[in-house]
Amino acid sequence: MNTPEPKPSTLRLAVMFLIPIVLLIGVIVLFLVTAGAGLNVRPAAPIEGLVFERTVLRPGEIQLHVRNTSPQDLTIAMINIDDGIVRFVSDPGPTLPRLGRAVVTVPYPWVHGEAYAISLFSSNSEAFNTAIDVATDTKQTDSGTLLSYTLIGLYVGVIPVMLGMFWFPVLRRLGPRWMMFLMALTAGLLIFLGIEATSEALELAGGLGGPFQGTGLVGIGIVVTFLLLDAISRRQVSVGRSEAQQRLTVAFMIALGIGLHNFGEGLAIGASFATGAAALGTFLVIGFILQNITEGLGIIAPVLRDHPPLKSLVWMGVIGGAPAIAGAWVGGLTSSQPLTVLFLAIGGGAIFEVVYEIAKLIRRDVAKRPMPLTVFAGVTVGMLMLYITGLLVK
Repeated sequence: MNTPEPKPSTLRLAVMFLIPIVLLIGVIVLFLVTAGAGLNVRPAAPIEGLVFERTVLRPGEIQLHVRNTSPQDLTIAMINIDDGIVRFVSDPGPTLPRLGRAVVTVPYPWVHGEAYAISLFSSNSEAFNTAIDVATDTKQTDSGTLLSYTLIGLYVGVIPVMLGMFWFPVLRRLGPRWMMFLMALTAGLLIFLGIEATSEALELAGGLGGPFQGTGLVGIGIVVTFLLLDAISRRQVSVGRSEAQQRLTVAFMIALGIGLHNFGEGLAIGASFATGAAALGTFLVIGFILQNITEGLGIIAPVLRDHPPLKSLVWMGVIGGAPAIAGAWVGGLTSSQPLTVLFLAIGGGAIFEVVYEIAKLIRRDVAKRPMPLTVFAGVTVGMLMLYITGLLVK
C-alpha cells in the first residue's frame, strides 16, 4: 500500500519560494558591479522626457505643471515663449527627480484670446514644447464654477439619458422582432462607444511618457474591468436569479458602462472649458446631448419585455448620466493624465463586457427564434447612428 508523502513544513516552503528571488537579486547585483557584464553600455546622450500636465493662466502669469518622465534627474534651465527668453520660478526647484512634479511660474503679460508657443529647455539643451491655443483666465475652484460644471454634466449626461428612457412605455408594445432589433441596436451603440473610448485612451496614453507605459495602462483598465464585471455577472447567475432578474442586471451593467463612458465625455468638456476653448466646449455639449439620448434607449432595451420598478429605472438613469458631472469637475478643475487614461480604459472595458452580456441574451433568444438578419441590421444601424451623429456635431 502506498503511503502518502509527508507535506513539507511552512518554513521549508517559504525557503523554497525565496531561493529564486535571492538568486535573481544576486544576478542583478553582479550585472551592476561588472558594469553591464563588461560592456560598459552608456547612452551617447542623456535620455530626457518631460510631460506638460496642465497649463494655468492668471493675469500676468502663466503656470506650467510638468512631470519628469526621464530615467534620471532633469534640470529646467530656460523657457522660451514665442521666440523670447523669459524669467521663471520652479516650485519645489528647477531639478526634478524621476517622476517628480513641479509648478513652473512665468511672469508674462499674455493677451486674452491670443495663441502662444512655449518651449522649455533642460540643462542638456533638450527642448520640450507645448502651446496655448486660446489664452484666457483659468477657472478657479469655487462654488460658482462647481455649479457651472454640474449644470454641464446634467445637460450632457443625466437629462438626455433620462429622456431616452422615456420611450420605455412605447417600445415595450413592439413585437419580438423589433425587440431583437433594439437589443442588437444597443449592442451596436455600445461597440461604437467602446471603440471610441479605447481610441481616446490610446491617444492620450501616447503623451504620458515612457515610465507610465500608457498602452499597458490602457490594457490593464480594459482587461481587469472586463473580467471583474464578468465575474460579478456569473455570480448573479449562480445564485439562481430568474431570467427577468438577469435581464435587469444586464440593464444596470449597461447603465454602468455608459456612465463610465459619460465620465470620459465630462472630462473632455471640462478640460476644453478650463483651457479656454469655450467654442469647442459648447460644440461638444450640443453634440453629446444629441448622442446621449440614444444611450437611454440602450439602457432600457434588455427589460422591455419585463415590468421593472420605477425606482430601478430612475437609478439606471442616474448611473448612466450622473458620472458626466463628476467628469466635468475632474476635467475642469484638476489634471492627472494617467488617471484620465485609466478611467477611459475602464469605461472601454465595462462597455465591451456589457456587449458580451447582450450577445449572450441575443444568442439565447435567437436559439428559440432565429433572426440573423435582424441582429445584423440592429448592430449596423446602432454603429451608424453614432458615426453619423459624430459627423454632424463633432
